[in-house]
Amino acid sequence: MSEGAKYHLKNRPSQELTSRGDLDEILQQGKFVTLALCRGNEPYIVTLSYGYDPGRQTLYVHTAKKGLKLDFIKSNPAVCATVIEDGGYVPDECSHAYRSVVFWGTIQVVDDPEEKQAGMQVLLNHLEEKKSVIQSKLLKAHAASAKMEVLRIAIDEIHGKIGY
Repeated sequence: MSEGAKYHLKNRPSQELTSRGDLDEILQQGKFVTLALCRGNEPYIVTLSYGYDPGRQTLYVHTAKKGLKLDFIKSNPAVCATVIEDGGYVPDECSHAYRSVVFWGTIQVVDDPEEKQAGMQVLLNHLEEKKSVIQSKLLKAHAASAKMEVLRIAIDEIHGKIGY
């Protein structure tokens, strides 16, 4: 277990989610992931929509061909990220209902055209419900693939937490 994970769970072990089903459910239901990246001694954090492939324990995101995020990834592909399921503030309890995951892994630009297309399909299937919209967007994504990058985030370690 990483030092970050030990610290994250140290003070409230009763709030730890350990079921792989619970962790996958949070990732499957979430719509946004917040990524923490680092280049040298400079931190960078960004929130993106994503698609989750539970079979590969992988998230896919897309981005422009150039930008700060890619500069950081080229310098250091290690990533820490979080997805939060917000249940809202609990009135009169001075509490907040939530479930969250924090994970550590590696982020890479997908070079293989087939995986790039598959990653976009995972992303669109995750976010969209209508098959006709997914197919339309996939066609546009394929045509625009020279103008965008698809990034793969491989999860190496994951921990969950629940709050009431």
